[in-house]
Amino acid sequence: MADLVQGLAEITGPGGVLTGPDVTGRAAGIWMSESIEAQTLVRPRTTEEVSAVLAACDRARQPVVAQGGLTGLVGSALTERGDVILSLERMNRIEGVDRVNRTMTVEAGVVLQAVQECADEHGLMYPLDLGGRGSATIGGNISTNAGGNRVIRYGMTRDMVLGLEAVLADGTVVSSMNEMIKNNAGYDLKQLFIGTEGSLGVVTRAVLRLREKPRSQETLFVAVDEFDKLPELLKMMDARLGGALSAFEVLWNNFYRLVSTPPAKQRPPLSQDYPYYVLIEAMGGDAETDKARAEAALEDAYEAGLVVDAVIAQSEAQRLELWAMRDDVEQCNRFPPLFIYDVSLPIPKMEAYVDDVNRGLTETFGTFRNFAFGHLGDGNLHFGISAGRDHGAKEGVDQAVYQPLADIGGSVSAEHGIGIDKKAYLSISRTPEEVALMRTLKQALDPRGILNPGKIFDEPGRMGVAA
Repeated sequence: MADLVQGLAEITGPGGVLTGPDVTGRAAGIWMSESIEAQTLVRPRTTEEVSAVLAACDRARQPVVAQGGLTGLVGSALTERGDVILSLERMNRIEGVDRVNRTMTVEAGVVLQAVQECADEHGLMYPLDLGGRGSATIGGNISTNAGGNRVIRYGMTRDMVLGLEAVLADGTVVSSMNEMIKNNAGYDLKQLFIGTEGSLGVVTRAVLRLREKPRSQETLFVAVDEFDKLPELLKMMDARLGGALSAFEVLWNNFYRLVSTPPAKQRPPLSQDYPYYVLIEAMGGDAETDKARAEAALEDAYEAGLVVDAVIAQSEAQRLELWAMRDDVEQCNRFPPLFIYDVSLPIPKMEAYVDDVNRGLTETFGTFRNFAFGHLGDGNLHFGISAGRDHGAKEGVDQAVYQPLADIGGSVSAEHGIGIDKKAYLSISRTPEEVALMRTLKQALDPRGILNPGKIFDEPGRMGVAA
C-alpha cells in the first residue's frame, strides 16, 4: 500500500494525496453520522491523472470509491479502511457555455449551484434543482441520476446530459462529449455511467443541456382536504398552465406543521389544520400573461372543489419562503433516530400505500413519527421516519416501507440510488434477469471489481457481507 500511495502522489503532485487524519477527519456525508474509514484520499486535477490513478489501482487490485459532494443518503460513498477515495473536488472548472447551442461543458467536481448561477448569468437555466444544490457536485448528480424538484417538466439528470467523459477501472478514457440533442449513432454509452453510482466508471467531464431562462415563476401554495383531489388538481393545473408546470410538491399535514412551527424558521402561510398542502410552480415566458393564467387556474381549482385555501407568492422573497418550507427537511432530525426514505410508485396507489406503511410501523413499533412529503407530480414520495429507540430499529422500518411496494409495482429508490442501504431490497424493484444483466455489465467493465465494491450488489468480504 505504501508503494501505491507513493505512486499516486507522483501522479497527482503536491496536495494530490491525503492520508491518515487528513482523511478520517472529514465527514463521510452531510446527512450521515458515519465517519470516513479509508486512510487514503487522492485528488487528481485532470482526466489524465484520473486515468493514471485508476490504472495503478487496477494493477494493484486496490478498491476505489469515488466521492463528490457527499450529499447522498444511501451510503454509495461510504468506505472501508483499506479503500482509496478518489475525490474530484479539484476538478471544478466550468470549461465554457455555448449560448446558441445551449450547452455547458463542466468538470465533474463543479457544484450544482455554481452551474445554475453560471447558466443564469448567460440568460439560460440548468433545470436540475435539489435541496443539496450548494454541496452536490455534477459528477455525483450524474452518477446517481439525481432528480429533484423539476422532474415533472424537465426529467431526471439523464435528460440533461448530452455527453460525458468517463474513466474505466483499468484507466481507459471513454470520451463521449456529444453536444447534440439527437445522436443515434450506435449505443448511447453515456448511459452506462448515469445512475450507476461510480460502479462502472468514474465521470470526469460532462456536456450539460441548458434551457432558456424563464421570464416568470408563478408560485402557489394551496391546501387540499382529500387525497383523491390531489391527482385531479395535478391534471387540472398541468392543463390550465399550458405546459409551464414545473413543480407539484405535496406536504402531508405533519410535515407542514413541522417546518412551519418554531424552532423552524418559516411561519405557516395557511392554517395548519388541512391534511395536505401543495407547492405548485409554473415557469413561463411572459410575466403578465403567466400571472393571469396562474390566477385563472387557481380559480378553476376553487370552483371544482379541489382547493380549500391558497396563497400566491407576490414577490421573489415570498416565493423563496414557500420553497424554504419544502426544503427544510433537516427539521426531521429533531426526532432521532431518523430514517430517510425515497420511493416511487403510481400516484393512484399512493394514499393506500402510505396507510400500509403506517400500519406496518404501528404493528412493529406502536408509536412512531412519519413525516411524509415529496414530488407527487412524478410519483416520488419521501418519508422521514422516527421509530424505535436506536438505529437498530432500521430493519423494521425498512420492512414497513419497502415490502408494500412489491405488490404495486413501486421502486425502492426514486432518485437516491441503491448504495449500501437498499441492496437487500433491490429484488423488490428489479427482476432476477435484470440483476443478472447488471452483474454482466459490471464484470465486463470492471473485471477486477475495484470500483465502488459492495455497492448495489452484495460482494463477499465487503460492508459486512460474508465471504
